Amino acid sequence: MLRVKILRKIVVCAAAIGIFFVGGVLTVNFYVKKTSSNRIIKSDKALDIDDFDCILVLGAGIRKDNSPSSMLNDRLVTGIELYKTGAAPKILMSGDHGRSDYDEVNVMKKFAVENGVPSENVFMDHAGFSTYESIYRAKEIFKVKKMLIVTQEYHLYRALFIAEKLGIESYGVNCSSRKYGGDTYRNLREILARNKDFFVSLIKPEPEYLGDIIPISGDGNATNDSESIV
Repeated sequence: MLRVKILRKIVVCAAAIGIFFVGGVLTVNFYVKKTSSNRIIKSDKALDIDDFDCILVLGAGIRKDNSPSSMLNDRLVTGIELYKTGAAPKILMSGDHGRSDYDEVNVMKKFAVENGVPSENVFMDHAGFSTYESIYRAKEIFKVKKMLIVTQEYHLYRALFIAEKLGIESYGVNCSSRKYGGDTYRNLREILARNKDFFVSLIKPEPEYLGDIIPISGDGNATNDSESIV
């Protein structure tokens, strides 16, 4: 009988801890979305906001044939359209170039140049290994003070939250134009990612890689490099 009572107490305590944990995760998720949602704008509204230093396009994977994934393609198309309407004078492509056989950023820049953006106006961040690192490096390496972030809506909340905590004035444009495979899993995973970056943004650790300063006001060809960051 005593063992049964002890077991019941353990079960009750475990359930209480689980409820507390889930409640905390959902509360942080709600807070991140709530505090960022007012900075998600339509593409045509971007021209009403002055002095963007750049459009930040966040990486989203490339295929084996070195073409953009469907998600990345939509980010690139939207970023290029915003550039061509005059929303910002430069585009910053931030993604994973952590090894020689995987290079998101050169694929991203090639896509932009082939679609009419001058090479000197396209910068590459070869060490954008995460959303936090991309935004941190935008501020510290590229000296961005005000930017327009382009990604899918589910991702914008977190990106905008991080930017605010790091002291960058930012707005975001949702590039979603279709359904993507794995959306349900991606949205659930994003809840945990928002919680992670909520705390990371409070601590503000430096990324593993920083490097020389390359002001976004200069020439994007200064970032042309076919070598991986590591």
